[in-house]
Amino acid sequence: MTLPALSFWARADSLRGMIRTALAAAAAPLLLAAAPAAAQSQQQALDARYDLAVAAGYKALTLCSAVALAERNGTARTPASVAQWELNGIQSPHNALVGELPFDIIRRPSGQIAYVAVTWADDMPARYAAYFGPDKGCSTFPIGAGAPGDASHPAPAEPRWAIQAENALPKRKPAEALTITIQTALAGDAYGTGARTTAVVIHSGGTRVGEGYASGFNADTPQRTWSVAKSIAATLVGAAVRRGAADVNAGAGLGLSAADPRRAITVDHLLRMASGRYSDTPGNRTDPLYFGGATVTEVALDWPLVAAPGSTFRYANNDTLAAVAAIGETFAAHPPAEFFAKLGMRGTVAENDWQGGYILSSQVWATADDLARLGQLYLDGGVLPTGERILPEGWVKYVTTPSGPQPPTGTFGYGAGFWLLNREEGVPPDAFAAIGNRGQYLVIVPSRGVVIVRRGEDPVGTGFDIAAFTRDVLAALAAR
Repeated sequence: MTLPALSFWARADSLRGMIRTALAAAAAPLLLAAAPAAAQSQQQALDARYDLAVAAGYKALTLCSAVALAERNGTARTPASVAQWELNGIQSPHNALVGELPFDIIRRPSGQIAYVAVTWADDMPARYAAYFGPDKGCSTFPIGAGAPGDASHPAPAEPRWAIQAENALPKRKPAEALTITIQTALAGDAYGTGARTTAVVIHSGGTRVGEGYASGFNADTPQRTWSVAKSIAATLVGAAVRRGAADVNAGAGLGLSAADPRRAITVDHLLRMASGRYSDTPGNRTDPLYFGGATVTEVALDWPLVAAPGSTFRYANNDTLAAVAAIGETFAAHPPAEFFAKLGMRGTVAENDWQGGYILSSQVWATADDLARLGQLYLDGGVLPTGERILPEGWVKYVTTPSGPQPPTGTFGYGAGFWLLNREEGVPPDAFAAIGNRGQYLVIVPSRGVVIVRRGEDPVGTGFDIAAFTRDVLAALAAR
């Protein structure tokens, strides 16, 4: 099967973002008035068609990953559940589009999902997301690509790095105050009007002391981590540094030649969101990659400089993607699945673009307990319970040191792939966090030996007050 190149779509999306930004300037009304009405209508029609194609990709990938990876973990999700949670309250314009798009879930004779197809246009193929196995999860195919082959071919193999033992952390009966705090988060609006909590896991002193789940979710239910994956990416960079395969102060390999000023960008700049590269929106929505079927190479690595590397904080998916690309050659011998297996993160899968590039800025699926295990690794200084060191000495200090430019607004600082809660009143100043879209939080408090995981599917326009929740959890633990 030959698949069309997506460089046109990726560049078109970037160009459209720049055009929309320009039209938002003070001169926009005059420019619009001068433009022919037919041209405006043509552009609006093109935008609407593109938005529909991306929405179909969003739906195909989300259904594929949510259902297939839940089944991988030995639990179940239904399309109705995914529509209620993952596909409800999402970003505009997709939220208004995904619900009515018809879909088919195609399974192999074994019952395992082969792919999901979402119809979006009469004159184009459906949007497809295919399941590539327990180590790879699902990938979105490009807009215009045909069905992903014969669904009857053999099921993907079991994980290469499958855990042989439960490797479960010890549990302790939660204190009443902690139970009340967890149930309050699950029950409603106490930490944010409209927020929807799906899972909470609390560790203290290396022991799981509390957990709770919304109806339809359990300890084996994976959810998309969104930008918590950026902290996972930073951890994988740390593992490569520990093996001697990477250097955060080395160039990241960006730019076309030695004369290209982007050659000055280091892995450290990228982890600290300080590359100085342009991005078309805050956080730079990476729809062509996440849901359009473009690749990491096409959309994340070629953005130009607008500031000197290391001088400006600009939160951007593309910086994390470039940092991961810089260590990409190490994944052949040491894939993320191997790292997750060592940590006992049995329910975690890092997904790829359709050409095999890891989308470690967002597209990782993990259970709440798996994220707690990642937090415990940081509490333990990068050393496994077996005594094996898998992160360099001093890595915790490195990722939590705000040595780069800092976010100009908000109450959180930034280290290297992790957010810092050092500006939050009532929260220990050493607390740091992995934070993702729709309310994904992993909070690590070294001075208290505590890990707090909150998973959610918060609608756009709502939010979860993780600082208040952290204060309440710590108070409940202190009251035991």
